This record gives sequence, C-alpha cells and structure tokens, in this order.
Amino acid sequence: MKYKLYFVSAILFFICAGCMLYFGYKTFYMKTEPGEIMDYTYHFALVAEEADNDYWNLIQKGAQKAARENEIYLDYIAPKKADNDEALTLLDRMISAKVDGIITHGIEGQKFVDLVHKGIERGIPIITIDTDVENSERKAYVGSNNYKAGQLLGQAIIKNTKGKQYIGIVTGRNDSISQQERIAGLEQVIEAHPRLKIVSLEESNITEIGAAQAAYTLLKEYPEINVLTGTSALDGIGIVEGLRDIAPTKDVLILAFDTLPRTLQKIQDGEIEATIAQDPELMGQEAVDIMIDLQANDLLENKRYIDTSIIHKEDLQRNFENGEEP
Repeated sequence: MKYKLYFVSAILFFICAGCMLYFGYKTFYMKTEPGEIMDYTYHFALVAEEADNDYWNLIQKGAQKAARENEIYLDYIAPKKADNDEALTLLDRMISAKVDGIITHGIEGQKFVDLVHKGIERGIPIITIDTDVENSERKAYVGSNNYKAGQLLGQAIIKNTKGKQYIGIVTGRNDSISQQERIAGLEQVIEAHPRLKIVSLEESNITEIGAAQAAYTLLKEYPEINVLTGTSALDGIGIVEGLRDIAPTKDVLILAFDTLPRTLQKIQDGEIEATIAQDPELMGQEAVDIMIDLQANDLLENKRYIDTSIIHKEDLQRNFENGEEP
C-alpha cells in the first residue's frame, strides 16, 4: 500500500511539473517570425513623450515608414502618460540595450545631458526630435523652430482681432522646452502691441480633458479673457469642449496647435479660428534618415527644421479644392 502511494505521488509530481513547464513556455516564449527581427541593417529606438498620443503617433508613423523602407528595426517606447523621469529611465534602458541609434524628445535638466553623454561615449548617436536640448551632445535636432511657431501664434492674434485683447494661454507642460519656446515667441510678438495683454497661463498635461479644465480655470479667474490659445496638439480641441460647458455664448477667439483631424474639423465648423501646422510624420521620417547617415559620419548641419505655417479656414478650403493636404 505504501509503495502504491509513492507511485501515485510520483505520477502526480511529474504531471504537475510537466504542466508548469508547458504553461511557463506558453506564457514567456515569444515567437519570432522569420526575418521580423533578425534581418535588419540597424536597430534604432524612438523614445516618445507619451505612448497613446495623437501627435506622437504621427511621428511614429513617419519613423516606421522610413524604417521599413531601409530594413531597420525600430523600437517605439514611451511612458503611458507623459512623465520625464520615466522617459529618462527608458532612454537609459535603450542605451544599456546597445541599440545603433536613439531618437528622443529633449528633456530639460542635467540628467538628460548626462544620459546623452553616456550614449555618445558608448558609440550610440542620439537625435532629439520635437524638443531640442542644445547644451547636450545630441548629434542633431529634427522638428519645428518652436520660437518661430510661437511668433506665428502671435501674428494670428494680431491679424484676427481689433481693440483690447486679453489672452489666456493653455500649454501642454510647463517643464517642456518646446512649450516654453513657443510661449517666448508669442510673448515677443505681443510685446510690440499694447492692445494685447497675456493675462495668465494654465497647464493641460497634453490631454484634452486637461485643456478643458485649464480653459475653465482661466475664464473663471479672468472673465475678461477674449482670446484662448493652445501650444500643444490637444489644447485647441479641449478649449472648445471646455468653453461649451463654461460659457457657450461667450465670444472667444480660439487658436490651436497642430493639424489633428478633429482640430481641422473644428476650424471648418468655425469653432477654432486657426492652428499652427507642423508635420510630425515628416519629422519621424527625417529623424530615421538622419540617423542612418550618422551610422557612418557626423553631420555638417545638426539642425533640421520642419516648416511651420498658420492654417485658417480659407486655407483648408483652398487645399481641398486643389486636392492637397493641409
């Protein structure tokens, strides 16, 4: 009887062990398709500001397109929600992974500068995209001239208003260098026009709901505001939605940033006056192309500015008639 019990226990043990091995294999094994990862010329990483963000999705789209065309494996990684500390951790992780090149948004502070130095020391070229940190050893910057983009916002306010104007600014993130540069450009234009006054600024955390809340706060504290302008991709959309809840009959000029489809629709509907047009998809493509060049040589010109422009309703109509993109 005792031997029979030992025998049954042994069988149960081997069954359990077999199940553990099988399900462990199924849980942790990731199948690699032939040629999916192994057959590539280089391995690059794109470290974005936020994972599920319409603007960064367009940058990723352009980067992936260029990567496919050049047989490059491209990792796209980002914090779930915008977080500089987490982004720096991801950048450090990609340096440790010894990828062939890293494309990342610039982050203000010494830690970013130190990480770029660490990457360059290890032979990994690093490019900043969308936001630059000039005092780092990054090999190149690809993106808008953000100061000029801010100036375009100011010029749009001048063009579309008369008399005294009280301006509220909704910005994506206070600690973002690109947002700071856009605001500085806007302020430079506004200073020359005494009829225009910037009243206050609120942060949206680059979310639509955050922009709606920022618009609410601005109008509650400063009811005299008659111009609201956003400086990041979802700000204009959020301002419109927030205004509907706060003061649907109030006459407020709204300016936006970027050409997301919903932003363009709100321009068509007359809810947003104008927006600054960037080309994030082209930024992604250019960044990958430049990174390929950096595998062999340094660049003579280390800034690649992507053109920005101001888009009004009449521009959309004209582009539609000509069969062009905005």
